[in-house]
Amino acid sequence: MTLTSFASRRVTAVVAAILMVVTMLTVAGPQRAEAAPRDYLRADATGHCDWDRVGWWVQRCDVWSQSMGRNIPVQIQPAKRGGNAGLYLLDGLRATDRTNAWVNDVNAAATYEPHNITLVMPVGGESSFYADWEGPATYDLTNPVNYKWETFLTQELPGYLERNFGVARNNNSIAGLSMGATSAMVLASKHPNQFRQAMSFSGYLTTTLPGAQTFMRLAMLDAGGFNINAMYGTLISPRRFENDPFHLTSGLRGKDVYVSAASGIPGPGDEKYLPQHQASGAALEAFSMVSTRLYELKARADGVKLTTDYPNVGLHNWNQFGRQLDKTKPRVLNVMNAW
Repeated sequence: MTLTSFASRRVTAVVAAILMVVTMLTVAGPQRAEAAPRDYLRADATGHCDWDRVGWWVQRCDVWSQSMGRNIPVQIQPAKRGGNAGLYLLDGLRATDRTNAWVNDVNAAATYEPHNITLVMPVGGESSFYADWEGPATYDLTNPVNYKWETFLTQELPGYLERNFGVARNNNSIAGLSMGATSAMVLASKHPNQFRQAMSFSGYLTTTLPGAQTFMRLAMLDAGGFNINAMYGTLISPRRFENDPFHLTSGLRGKDVYVSAASGIPGPGDEKYLPQHQASGAALEAFSMVSTRLYELKARADGVKLTTDYPNVGLHNWNQFGRQLDKTKPRVLNVMNAW
């Protein structure tokens, strides 16, 4: 063998080895299994999610809803170490299409940043009570609003979360404020295989109480002109009772249940709100307190072991809701084994 042919073979062997290594890196390098859970954007109905402007590790994902015939934005912060627990955070009556208030008015993403639980924060649903409505949600029939939120949250979204974020369909907590608190208790009661824990922060937990429907009707008209009769039908419709948390308490037996409502008396921090907002916050929170205490009595009679928190001061505002988010974090992480 000549020196020239030997050198040629060595060069060929080296080139082949380099090509093999490059090929292996190309195949193995970008695999998601080797990426940290928060390092990459997941797939969604548009191709892939976007990093949300709220920062942290929140992704804004468009999830297709067959029942509503459109993409539903969901803000999602993956579990830090790839855990399969999920925490659904539901918004209040004036939910916007821009962002879920849990990362706008308080920073739930920062609160749960160190932990092994995926935050699931649907965007939109103003005045919806996260329900499946019977008809167009507003009086504007030229631009009908189709609300099928229960179907989305319990049938369509869980599969997406399982495939793309590793969230188990049977390992979830759900919490909400005000309207979202009412909905959280309803959904957890009706879908016990999906939710292990339910938490209500200043919710309305006896929605068929005399006067409650009038209260809700006026609130929903004020928040976007929504028609309460399109949700469950007339005042005597059985569906109203079938979706009242008060009549669903038995569905939460064996679950971890937490309910809270303050007195409606202004406390520290409430002075920053305008007088008219303090007045409305006092009335809303007082009504929440009454309905929550009635709910507690019914739940205990039905064998539900629940924890209650009734602060001596506090209005229906983000001072109250944010305190509850912080206060319940250890509870969530313990129950969901997500520290």
